Amino acid sequence: MTDPTLTAYRRSIDNIDAALIHLLAERFKITQAVGRYKAEAGLPPADPGREEEQIARLRHLAAEAELDPEFSEKFLRFIITEVIRHHERLREG
Repeated sequence: MTDPTLTAYRRSIDNIDAALIHLLAERFKITQAVGRYKAEAGLPPADPGREEEQIARLRHLAAEAELDPEFSEKFLRFIITEVIRHHERLREG
């Protein structure tokens, strides 16, 4: 027997998860373009100043949204690490 309330909550979670995946895919498409541009322009794969600005900005947004800023920072740092790894690969050709 299924619980209709729990089923409805889970359906909403599934929809949100799908949206997150699609948003991450779009984000990585753009960061791949940035990586190609950086490689062509001879720019370094990482930009520590930009990264720290983004982390501070997203920590602030997380706090406003009542999301744990520590969690948001860990999540963003994971994404940044992946982006830099992709940029390094593009740079190496």
